[in-house]
Amino acid sequence: MKNKMPKATMFALPVLAVALLVVAFFTHKIAFLIIAILFLIVYCFQMKKACQITNQITNIQKYDEETRAAANTYSKDTRNTADNYSGNEKRKADEYFARTKKSADDYSRNVRSKAEQSILSLTEEIDKKKATIAELNESINSLTETESRRQKNLKTAVNKLTRSKALYGSVTYAIDNFFNYAPEFTSCKLSSTDENDYEELSPSVILKLHYMDMRDLRKAYKDNEKQILKVLEEYKDRYTTKANRAIYALMVIALQAELQNILYNLKYEKLDVAIEQVKAVTAKYQTVATNGNQSIAGTITKFIGQIEYLFINAVKIEYNYYVKKEQAHQEQLAIREKMRQEAEERKALEAEKKKVEKEESKYQEQITNLKAQLSNAEDEELANLKSRILELEGQLASVTVKKENIVALQNGKAGNVYIISNLGSFGDKIFKIGMTRRLDPQDRVNELGDASVPFKFDVHSFIFSDDAVGLETELHKRLDAKRVNKVNRRKEFFYSTVDELEALVSEIDPTAEFNKTMLAEDFRQSLSSDENYTTDIEFDSDDEEEDVSSNE
Repeated sequence: MKNKMPKATMFALPVLAVALLVVAFFTHKIAFLIIAILFLIVYCFQMKKACQITNQITNIQKYDEETRAAANTYSKDTRNTADNYSGNEKRKADEYFARTKKSADDYSRNVRSKAEQSILSLTEEIDKKKATIAELNESINSLTETESRRQKNLKTAVNKLTRSKALYGSVTYAIDNFFNYAPEFTSCKLSSTDENDYEELSPSVILKLHYMDMRDLRKAYKDNEKQILKVLEEYKDRYTTKANRAIYALMVIALQAELQNILYNLKYEKLDVAIEQVKAVTAKYQTVATNGNQSIAGTITKFIGQIEYLFINAVKIEYNYYVKKEQAHQEQLAIREKMRQEAEERKALEAEKKKVEKEESKYQEQITNLKAQLSNAEDEELANLKSRILELEGQLASVTVKKENIVALQNGKAGNVYIISNLGSFGDKIFKIGMTRRLDPQDRVNELGDASVPFKFDVHSFIFSDDAVGLETELHKRLDAKRVNKVNRRKEFFYSTVDELEALVSEIDPTAEFNKTMLAEDFRQSLSSDENYTTDIEFDSDDEEEDVSSNE
């Protein structure tokens, strides 16, 4: 029992050292690492001592055996002397073990105490850090609330600035386009007459316009209408005579009625026509008013300039309804076109799948038949059969991979996203980004270049993805501000450069290949010659006869 106790103590040291190493690894604290190293040093020292003592015990036991053998030969007294000597040495060894164990236990307790103190200090430090983190989180929340309030204030300020900007734009528009009439001051001076307020009249019939059906357009139109009313009220107070105020009131009613009529007859792709109608109406009323009374010509000119700008804004707001309606229509067409293409692609994939499955069953049947012939084949024939089986298995593996690709394309999302350009048709700054589920995406590119454009498309990248729809959407989203057609979103053309697209593709899929070269072979060949290229080749009959004779 006394020999086992020191071993248990010594084995406790490396276990404790390993535990401290684990703690140091997870807490990243050097103190635990140093303590573990100290434990290992003590363990090595104790092991060395234990080995020395064990060697001594072995020597003593050997000497004891020799003494006992000699005692059997000589005398009982010699045997007793040897036994006493062995007992003394053994007692001394036990005492030495006891002292060593006590020293090791004391050292272990001291190291453990220091480790516990270090752990306690680290725990306190961690608690302090947690308290600091909590304070920082509270500060972040407070700053976030402050930022939110300031964002709201900023939004309010931006709205006010926008309204002021619209008013400033109308004034600037009036100055730039109408402030070219400078009558004499005396002709602009109003006579002192009775000032009777006329009730501002408005059209008795309000037409149902499309802006009323959309919340954002309704809000924009109301804001613009407030600016119009503000201008009307401002200029109404400038007329002091009954006649002038009556003329002004009638002109306002007429202008508002004209605006409603223009808005009611507005159609898609007729924005420029409507704007020209607004300009024609304001010019007509300006001419009528100034010819009727030259004393108000300057005021009328400035008024017409401001009101024309706001009327054009009203036309643009109403036109946005037709733009949004056209976008919705184009989106529906895009969905139907996409469904049609998907149906065609699914049909083609299904036919290709049946063809591949037929090839797969053929190869499997041939391999089975050849394997059945192996048992009866001789050496040379056996080698040929094995070679043929390996060849068929390679073809079968190729067919299997093709079948798996078809199945992946049939899952509804997988496909290839393509980036193509057409230098001859659109230049070097316009690219098309689309998606196809064709087994060979080049078929779709060839289809796009067959009849719709004069030259073939160049492919810059094919990117296969299990979610090709999502990948295409992400690319379109990042380039949305650079769309060529901002109304019809079915037209997947974007303004960009080769370098920009290469960086974008590398960011989304670093493994995808990207070709920066625009070959445009047909386009470049067309530029190099003024004559048309032809495939009709005619040979001279004399040349044919000479060729025949030379062959003979």
